[in-house]
Amino acid sequence: MPEQTKWKLLVINPGSTSTKLSLFENETKLFEHSLFHDAPELLKYPHVNDQIPFRYGVIMEMLREENVAPETIDVFVGRGGSAHTQPGGVTRIDEKLYEDTVAAVGGSEHPAKLGVMLAWKFACEFGKEAYTLNPTNVDEYGDYARLTGIKGIYRVSHSHVLNQKAVAEAHAEKLGKRYEDCNFVVAHIDGGITVSAHDHGRMVDGNMGADGEGAFTPTRIGSIPVLSLLDYIDAGHSTDEVRLTCSRAGGFVSLFGTSNSDTIHDMAEAGDKRAQIVWNTMIYQICKMIGEMSVVLEGKVDGILLTGGLMRFDDIADGIRKRCGWIAPVTIYPGEMEQEALAYSTLKVLRGEKKALTYTGKPVWDGFGF
Repeated sequence: MPEQTKWKLLVINPGSTSTKLSLFENETKLFEHSLFHDAPELLKYPHVNDQIPFRYGVIMEMLREENVAPETIDVFVGRGGSAHTQPGGVTRIDEKLYEDTVAAVGGSEHPAKLGVMLAWKFACEFGKEAYTLNPTNVDEYGDYARLTGIKGIYRVSHSHVLNQKAVAEAHAEKLGKRYEDCNFVVAHIDGGITVSAHDHGRMVDGNMGADGEGAFTPTRIGSIPVLSLLDYIDAGHSTDEVRLTCSRAGGFVSLFGTSNSDTIHDMAEAGDKRAQIVWNTMIYQICKMIGEMSVVLEGKVDGILLTGGLMRFDDIADGIRKRCGWIAPVTIYPGEMEQEALAYSTLKVLRGEKKALTYTGKPVWDGFGF
Protein backbone atom coordinates (compact mmCIF):
# COMPACT_ATOMS: atom_id res chain seq x y z
CA MET A 1 0.00 0.00 0.00
CA PRO A 2 1.28 3.53 -0.76
CA GLU A 3 2.41 5.60 2.22
CA GLN A 4 -0.16 8.17 3.32
CA THR A 5 0.72 11.69 2.17
CA LYS A 6 -2.52 13.53 2.94
CA TRP A 7 -4.05 13.96 6.37
CA LYS A 8 -7.17 15.69 7.55
CA LEU A 9 -6.62 17.13 11.03
CA LEU A 10 -9.39 18.53 13.22
CA VAL A 11 -7.97 21.11 15.63
CA ILE A 12 -10.07 21.61 18.77
CA ASN A 13 -9.34 24.68 20.89
CA PRO A 14 -11.62 25.42 23.86
CA GLY A 15 -10.95 28.72 25.63
CA SER A 16 -12.36 30.50 28.65
CA THR A 17 -14.82 32.41 26.43
CA SER A 18 -14.91 30.48 23.14
CA THR A 19 -14.72 27.23 21.23
CA LYS A 20 -12.53 27.37 18.13
CA LEU A 21 -12.50 24.60 15.54
CA SER A 22 -10.36 24.26 12.40
CA LEU A 23 -10.08 21.53 9.77
CA PHE A 24 -6.79 21.22 7.91
CA GLU A 25 -5.83 19.06 4.95
CA ASN A 26 -2.08 19.02 5.43
CA GLU A 27 -1.13 22.74 5.65
CA THR A 28 -4.32 23.96 3.95
CA LYS A 29 -7.01 25.23 6.28
CA LEU A 30 -10.36 24.05 4.91
CA PHE A 31 -12.45 25.98 7.42
CA GLU A 32 -12.34 27.65 10.81
CA HIS A 33 -15.16 28.49 13.19
CA SER A 34 -15.07 30.32 16.52
CA LEU A 35 -18.07 30.63 18.81
CA PHE A 36 -18.07 33.10 21.71
CA HIS A 37 -19.53 31.89 25.02
CA ASP A 38 -20.47 34.55 27.55
CA ALA A 39 -19.53 33.64 31.11
CA PRO A 40 -23.13 33.21 32.38
CA GLU A 41 -23.61 30.51 29.73
CA LEU A 42 -20.56 28.52 30.90
CA LEU A 43 -21.24 29.15 34.59
CA LYS A 44 -24.30 26.92 34.21
CA TYR A 45 -21.79 24.07 34.46
CA PRO A 46 -20.51 23.67 38.05
CA HIS A 47 -17.22 22.11 36.92
CA VAL A 48 -15.14 22.65 33.76
CA ASN A 49 -15.46 18.92 32.96
CA ASP A 50 -19.25 19.31 32.89
CA GLN A 51 -18.89 21.39 29.71
CA ILE A 52 -17.88 18.36 27.60
CA PRO A 53 -21.40 17.51 26.26
CA PHE A 54 -22.02 21.19 25.48
CA ARG A 55 -18.67 21.69 23.70
CA TYR A 56 -19.04 18.33 21.89
CA GLY A 57 -22.43 19.49 20.61
CA VAL A 58 -20.95 22.80 19.45
CA ILE A 59 -18.25 20.94 17.50
CA MET A 60 -20.70 18.52 15.91
CA GLU A 61 -22.90 21.42 14.81
CA MET A 62 -19.88 23.16 13.24
CA LEU A 63 -19.02 19.96 11.36
CA ARG A 64 -22.62 19.61 10.16
CA GLU A 65 -22.54 23.21 8.87
CA GLU A 66 -19.47 22.29 6.80
CA ASN A 67 -20.90 18.91 5.70
CA VAL A 68 -17.93 17.08 7.24
CA ALA A 69 -18.47 13.61 8.69
CA PRO A 70 -16.19 13.11 11.71
CA GLU A 71 -15.28 9.59 10.56
CA THR A 72 -13.53 11.11 7.50
CA ILE A 73 -11.05 12.95 9.74
CA ASP A 74 -7.65 11.24 10.15
CA VAL A 75 -6.30 12.87 13.33
CA PHE A 76 -7.80 14.86 16.20
CA VAL A 77 -5.61 17.54 17.78
CA GLY A 78 -6.60 19.28 20.99
CA ARG A 79 -5.26 22.13 23.07
CA GLY A 80 -4.35 20.83 26.51
CA GLY A 81 -3.61 21.51 30.15
CA SER A 82 -4.31 20.50 33.77
CA ALA A 83 -2.34 17.24 33.79
CA HIS A 84 1.09 16.99 35.44
CA THR A 85 3.59 19.48 34.06
CA GLN A 86 5.05 18.43 30.72
CA PRO A 87 7.99 19.34 28.48
CA GLY A 88 7.30 21.39 25.39
CA GLY A 89 6.49 19.66 22.11
CA VAL A 90 3.87 17.39 20.54
CA THR A 91 2.50 14.71 22.88
CA ARG A 92 0.39 11.72 21.86
CA ILE A 93 -2.86 11.66 23.83
CA ASP A 94 -3.36 8.33 25.57
CA GLU A 95 -5.61 7.06 28.34
CA LYS A 96 -3.20 8.13 31.11
CA LEU A 97 -2.96 11.69 29.81
CA TYR A 98 -6.74 11.76 29.40
CA GLU A 99 -7.37 10.53 32.95
CA ASP A 100 -4.87 12.94 34.53
CA THR A 101 -6.39 15.78 32.51
CA VAL A 102 -9.88 14.92 33.72
CA ALA A 103 -8.61 14.77 37.32
CA ALA A 104 -6.60 18.00 36.89
CA VAL A 105 -3.68 16.46 38.79
CA GLY A 106 -1.59 19.49 37.84
CA GLY A 107 -3.85 21.69 39.95
CA SER A 108 -5.28 24.01 37.29
CA GLU A 109 -8.84 23.79 35.99
CA HIS A 110 -8.29 25.68 32.74
CA PRO A 111 -10.83 25.09 29.93
CA ALA A 112 -7.90 24.28 27.62
CA LYS A 113 -7.98 20.82 29.24
CA LEU A 114 -11.22 20.18 27.35
CA GLY A 115 -9.20 20.07 24.10
CA VAL A 116 -7.39 16.92 25.20
CA MET A 117 -10.60 15.42 26.57
CA LEU A 118 -12.57 16.11 23.37
CA ALA A 119 -9.77 14.98 21.03
CA TRP A 120 -9.53 11.71 22.99
CA LYS A 121 -13.32 11.29 22.90
CA PHE A 122 -13.40 11.69 19.11
CA ALA A 123 -10.32 9.49 18.63
CA CYS A 124 -11.87 6.66 20.65
CA GLU A 125 -15.25 7.05 18.97
CA PHE A 126 -13.84 6.89 15.42
CA GLY A 127 -10.71 4.77 15.91
CA LYS A 128 -8.18 7.51 15.16
CA GLU A 129 -5.11 9.04 16.85
CA ALA A 130 -5.05 12.18 18.99
CA TYR A 131 -2.30 14.67 19.84
CA THR A 132 -1.69 17.85 21.81
CA LEU A 133 1.02 20.53 21.64
CA ASN A 134 2.51 22.83 24.29
CA PRO A 135 -0.35 22.58 26.81
CA THR A 136 -0.91 25.25 29.45
CA ASN A 137 1.21 23.23 31.91
CA VAL A 138 4.49 23.09 29.95
CA ASP A 139 7.19 23.74 32.58
CA GLU A 140 10.51 25.35 31.66
CA TYR A 141 10.76 27.52 34.79
CA GLY A 142 13.96 28.42 36.57
CA ASP A 143 14.31 27.73 40.30
CA TYR A 144 13.81 31.36 41.32
CA ALA A 145 10.41 31.35 39.62
CA ARG A 146 9.16 28.44 41.72
CA LEU A 147 9.70 29.21 45.41
CA THR A 148 7.12 30.97 47.59
CA GLY A 149 7.17 32.12 51.22
CA ILE A 150 5.12 29.13 52.39
CA LYS A 151 6.90 25.82 52.89
CA GLY A 152 5.67 23.23 50.40
CA ILE A 153 3.81 25.75 48.21
CA TYR A 154 5.43 26.33 44.81
CA ARG A 155 4.61 28.31 41.71
CA VAL A 156 4.13 26.21 38.59
CA SER A 157 3.64 27.01 34.93
CA HIS A 158 -0.01 27.62 34.00
CA SER A 159 0.05 29.83 30.92
CA HIS A 160 -0.95 30.27 27.28
CA VAL A 161 2.19 28.40 26.29
CA LEU A 162 0.86 27.23 22.92
CA ASN A 163 0.16 30.67 21.50
CA GLN A 164 3.04 32.41 23.25
CA LYS A 165 5.65 30.04 21.85
CA ALA A 166 4.07 30.09 18.38
CA VAL A 167 4.13 33.91 18.33
CA ALA A 168 7.68 34.06 19.71
CA GLU A 169 8.93 31.62 17.06
CA ALA A 170 7.15 33.56 14.28
CA HIS A 171 8.58 36.88 15.48
CA ALA A 172 12.10 35.47 15.72
CA GLU A 173 11.79 34.25 12.12
CA LYS A 174 10.57 37.72 11.11
CA LEU A 175 13.76 39.13 12.65
CA GLY A 176 15.83 36.59 10.73
CA LYS A 177 16.78 34.82 13.94
CA ARG A 178 16.02 31.60 15.78
CA TYR A 179 13.66 31.58 18.77
CA GLU A 180 16.52 29.97 20.72
CA ASP A 181 18.69 33.06 20.10
CA CYS A 182 16.19 35.66 21.36
CA ASN A 183 14.72 37.08 24.54
CA PHE A 184 11.05 38.09 24.46
CA VAL A 185 8.31 39.20 26.81
CA VAL A 186 5.10 37.74 25.41
CA ALA A 187 1.62 38.74 26.59
CA HIS A 188 -1.47 36.72 25.67
CA ILE A 189 -4.43 39.04 26.28
CA ASP A 190 -7.92 37.59 26.01
CA GLY A 191 -10.48 36.01 28.37
CA GLY A 192 -7.39 34.99 30.34
CA ILE A 193 -4.21 37.06 30.46
CA THR A 194 -0.71 35.64 30.88
CA VAL A 195 2.64 37.36 30.44
CA SER A 196 5.86 35.37 30.33
CA ALA A 197 9.61 35.74 29.90
CA HIS A 198 11.18 33.74 27.05
CA ASP A 199 14.92 33.31 27.48
CA HIS A 200 16.67 31.77 24.47
CA GLY A 201 13.83 29.40 23.60
CA ARG A 202 12.66 28.61 27.13
CA MET A 203 9.68 30.14 28.93
CA VAL A 204 11.43 30.68 32.25
CA ASP A 205 8.77 32.60 34.20
CA GLY A 206 5.24 33.91 33.94
CA ASN A 207 2.05 34.48 35.89
CA MET A 208 -0.33 31.67 36.86
CA GLY A 209 -3.28 33.26 35.10
CA ALA A 210 -5.88 30.53 35.66
CA ASP A 211 -4.94 30.51 39.36
CA GLY A 212 -5.72 34.18 39.93
CA GLU A 213 -2.25 35.67 39.55
CA GLY A 214 -1.46 38.76 37.51
CA ALA A 215 -3.84 41.27 35.91
CA PHE A 216 -7.58 40.79 36.32
CA THR A 217 -9.26 39.72 33.09
CA PRO A 218 -12.75 39.37 31.62
CA THR A 219 -13.19 36.18 33.72
CA ARG A 220 -10.45 36.15 36.44
CA ILE A 221 -9.73 38.12 39.58
CA GLY A 222 -5.99 38.64 39.13
CA SER A 223 -3.66 39.17 42.08
CA ILE A 224 -5.49 40.02 45.32
CA PRO A 225 -3.92 40.89 48.71
CA VAL A 226 -4.02 37.59 50.59
CA LEU A 227 -5.49 38.99 53.82
CA SER A 228 -8.23 40.77 51.85
CA LEU A 229 -9.14 37.48 50.19
CA LEU A 230 -9.23 35.76 53.58
CA ASP A 231 -11.54 38.52 54.85
CA TYR A 232 -13.76 37.88 51.81
CA ILE A 233 -13.94 34.18 52.69
CA ASP A 234 -14.60 34.95 56.37
CA ALA A 235 -17.50 37.18 55.30
CA GLY A 236 -19.38 34.05 54.26
CA HIS A 237 -18.16 33.18 50.78
CA SER A 238 -17.56 29.44 50.42
CA THR A 239 -14.30 27.96 49.20
CA ASP A 240 -16.06 26.62 46.10
CA GLU A 241 -17.45 30.07 45.34
CA VAL A 242 -14.03 31.67 45.74
CA ARG A 243 -12.39 29.07 43.48
CA LEU A 244 -15.01 29.73 40.82
CA THR A 245 -14.49 33.48 41.13
CA CYS A 246 -10.72 33.06 40.77
CA SER A 247 -10.94 31.18 37.49
CA ARG A 248 -14.29 31.79 35.78
CA ALA A 249 -16.45 34.36 37.58
CA GLY A 250 -14.02 37.16 38.42
CA GLY A 251 -12.90 40.28 36.59
CA PHE A 252 -15.54 41.70 34.25
CA VAL A 253 -17.96 38.94 35.27
CA SER A 254 -17.80 40.01 38.93
CA LEU A 255 -17.80 43.73 38.15
CA PHE A 256 -20.37 43.82 35.32
CA GLY A 257 -22.03 40.39 35.10
CA THR A 258 -20.60 39.64 31.65
CA SER A 259 -17.29 38.53 30.16
CA ASN A 260 -18.08 40.25 26.85
CA SER A 261 -15.15 42.62 26.32
CA ASP A 262 -16.89 44.36 23.42
CA THR A 263 -19.71 45.37 25.76
CA ILE A 264 -17.35 46.79 28.39
CA HIS A 265 -15.21 48.55 25.77
CA ASP A 266 -18.29 50.10 24.17
CA MET A 267 -19.39 51.37 27.60
CA ALA A 268 -15.97 52.91 28.18
CA GLU A 269 -15.98 54.52 24.72
CA ALA A 270 -19.42 55.97 25.46
CA GLY A 271 -18.08 57.69 28.58
CA ASP A 272 -19.17 55.28 31.33
CA LYS A 273 -16.75 56.20 34.16
CA ARG A 274 -16.85 52.79 35.86
CA ALA A 275 -16.12 50.97 32.60
CA GLN A 276 -13.28 53.41 31.82
CA ILE A 277 -11.63 52.84 35.20
CA VAL A 278 -11.97 49.04 34.95
CA TRP A 279 -10.73 48.87 31.33
CA ASN A 280 -7.75 51.16 31.93
CA THR A 281 -6.83 49.42 35.18
CA MET A 282 -6.64 46.11 33.31
CA ILE A 283 -4.20 47.71 30.84
CA TYR A 284 -2.22 49.25 33.72
CA GLN A 285 -1.91 45.86 35.43
CA ILE A 286 -0.77 44.18 32.19
CA CYS A 287 1.97 46.81 31.92
CA LYS A 288 3.14 45.99 35.45
CA MET A 289 3.39 42.32 34.47
CA ILE A 290 5.44 43.18 31.38
CA GLY A 291 7.78 45.17 33.60
CA GLU A 292 8.19 42.19 35.93
CA MET A 293 9.09 39.85 33.08
CA SER A 294 11.58 42.33 31.60
CA VAL A 295 13.36 42.32 34.96
CA VAL A 296 13.50 38.50 34.83
CA LEU A 297 15.38 38.91 31.53
CA GLU A 298 17.69 41.50 33.16
CA GLY A 299 16.44 44.12 30.72
CA LYS A 300 17.84 42.23 27.73
CA VAL A 301 14.60 42.14 25.77
CA ASP A 302 14.53 41.80 21.98
CA GLY A 303 10.83 42.50 21.78
CA ILE A 304 7.52 42.78 23.62
CA LEU A 305 4.95 40.69 21.73
CA LEU A 306 1.23 41.26 22.30
CA THR A 307 -1.22 38.60 21.13
CA GLY A 308 -4.68 37.23 21.91
CA GLY A 309 -8.25 38.16 21.07
CA LEU A 310 -8.33 41.47 22.97
CA MET A 311 -5.57 42.87 20.77
CA ARG A 312 -8.38 43.84 18.40
CA PHE A 313 -8.69 46.91 20.66
CA ASP A 314 -6.09 49.50 19.64
CA ASP A 315 -6.17 51.30 22.99
CA ILE A 316 -4.66 48.26 24.73
CA ALA A 317 -1.64 48.40 22.43
CA ASP A 318 -1.44 52.17 22.82
CA GLY A 319 -1.50 51.94 26.61
CA ILE A 320 1.20 49.27 26.67
CA ARG A 321 3.43 51.19 24.24
CA LYS A 322 3.09 54.30 26.40
CA ARG A 323 4.23 52.56 29.59
CA CYS A 324 6.50 49.82 28.23
CA GLY A 325 7.80 51.00 24.85
CA TRP A 326 11.04 52.16 26.45
CA ILE A 327 11.87 48.57 27.38
CA ALA A 328 11.83 47.12 23.86
CA PRO A 329 9.93 47.42 20.55
CA VAL A 330 6.26 46.42 20.91
CA THR A 331 4.78 44.24 18.16
CA ILE A 332 1.14 43.20 17.82
CA TYR A 333 -0.04 39.77 16.70
CA PRO A 334 -3.86 40.00 16.97
CA GLY A 335 -5.76 36.79 17.67
CA GLU A 336 -3.81 33.56 17.99
CA MET A 337 -1.50 31.31 16.01
CA GLU A 338 -2.68 28.29 17.98
CA GLN A 339 -4.65 26.49 15.27
CA GLU A 340 -1.78 26.51 12.80
CA ALA A 341 0.77 25.57 15.46
CA LEU A 342 -1.31 22.57 16.56
CA ALA A 343 -1.83 21.37 12.98
CA TYR A 344 1.65 22.01 11.54
CA SER A 345 3.55 20.50 14.48
CA THR A 346 1.35 17.39 14.42
CA LEU A 347 1.92 17.07 10.66
CA LYS A 348 5.67 16.91 11.30
CA VAL A 349 5.05 13.94 13.61
CA LEU A 350 2.82 12.22 11.06
CA ARG A 351 5.49 12.67 8.40
CA GLY A 352 8.22 11.31 10.65
CA GLU A 353 10.05 14.64 10.82
CA LYS A 354 9.54 14.89 14.59
CA LYS A 355 8.93 12.33 17.31
CA ALA A 356 5.89 12.65 19.54
CA LEU A 357 6.44 12.67 23.29
CA THR A 358 4.78 10.14 25.56
CA TYR A 359 3.13 11.50 28.69
CA THR A 360 4.99 10.13 31.73
CA GLY A 361 2.36 10.76 34.40
CA LYS A 362 5.02 12.56 36.48
CA PRO A 363 5.67 16.30 36.79
CA VAL A 364 8.70 17.80 35.08
CA TRP A 365 9.82 19.21 38.45
CA ASP A 366 8.92 17.73 41.83
CA GLY A 367 10.37 19.91 44.57
CA PHE A 368 13.75 21.14 45.75
CA GLY A 369 14.37 18.30 48.17
CA PHE A 370 14.60 20.56 51.20
